[in-house]
Amino acid sequence: MSGFNSSLPGGATPEPASRADEPLTLTVHSLPTPGPTVTRDMAATRRGRWKMLLLFLVSASPVIASYFTYYVIRPEGRRSYGELIEPQRPLPAMTGIDAEGRAVPLPSLAHQWLFISVADSACDAQCERHLYLQRQLREGLGKDKDRMDWVWLRTGDRTFPERLRPALAKATVLWVDEAELARWLEPAPGARLADHLYVVDPMGHWMMRFPPNADPAKMRRDLERLMRASSSWDRPGRP
Repeated sequence: MSGFNSSLPGGATPEPASRADEPLTLTVHSLPTPGPTVTRDMAATRRGRWKMLLLFLVSASPVIASYFTYYVIRPEGRRSYGELIEPQRPLPAMTGIDAEGRAVPLPSLAHQWLFISVADSACDAQCERHLYLQRQLREGLGKDKDRMDWVWLRTGDRTFPERLRPALAKATVLWVDEAELARWLEPAPGARLADHLYVVDPMGHWMMRFPPNADPAKMRRDLERLMRASSSWDRPGRP
């Protein structure tokens, strides 16, 4: 014999194995590493957020401090004479009508302290006493009086009581719907809305209610303390 011939018959060459017979392989790509520019941008974003938070805290700190002083420390070690409302209630989205018949949204009264009475437009003896006290106590604040508006929210007949117009020259007088008003202001148990005088802070929150037949001297002390506690951040007038 001349030797073993390993060729296939007819001179054919062997075919390569099919791809189906090849083992399955996966290619794993690593995630791109952030470049220096991206890293700097992320750090700048974080610094910007911290600066905004710090700026907010600095701006709000006088308000926070004054409320902490009034509600927690209690200036002069005394409790307030008026009843503090907790939680406070913001001015409602309702509209009043002024003496000239113009519509005035109640939220537009914000950014001033508001000293409020509620009474029927006929204005009985109690109503007149409240209006007198509001005027006198506001005047008694001296240089701080321009930080407080005295407000009569009148109910009942829409007709403006002309006999009272001269006395109300410096007051804000609005006719309001009593049912709507009662969803915001609330009397003490057993009392009526008209029995109290109410205080709203410059941020538009009802925060205090004086008792019926309140003592003027004690009310004045409360109002003076409110003015002192807010003197670092509250200014006369509306923006």
